Amino acid sequence: MRVCDYESPHGRMLLAADDAGLTGAWFYGQRYFASGLEGAEKNAETETPALVAARRWLDAYFAGERPDVTDVPLAPRGTAFQRRVWDALLAISYGETRTYGELAAELGSSPRAVGTAVGRNPISVIVPCHRVLGADGSLTGYAGGLARKQALLELEQTTSQNSIPRRR
Repeated sequence: MRVCDYESPHGRMLLAADDAGLTGAWFYGQRYFASGLEGAEKNAETETPALVAARRWLDAYFAGERPDVTDVPLAPRGTAFQRRVWDALLAISYGETRTYGELAAELGSSPRAVGTAVGRNPISVIVPCHRVLGADGSLTGYAGGLARKQALLELEQTTSQNSIPRRR
């Protein structure tokens, strides 16, 4: 396991990768910080292609660009259901949002189960869990904090063609 810090405009992040790809991207202090790294040997001095790609992706994203998520090899660790939810998050386009209920309907699950899996997303920002809203469109449930969720949505709002995040 290799790790490095990344300085985002919204706080320092920890990035983690193994030979398969990026396994984590967490804001320091967020819920479930570095989940899955317990007991792993950490080496901050060795670069991996996934860490380089993740930093490049985040630089472009925070510069208001729309980087392609396929440019980062992703290898999040989770249950089969969690990975299905995280894949569904990847299908939410830049500047768009979904509700937990909409995702649940797409996945044939309950909003609560989807919410739990979204909250356990280990790859913040790149796997866009910030694009998921409450049933009434409210900002709810972001492990990195609601202020960060709002800032990420506002970044996408100001750089997208529409003036507000679009809902499908």
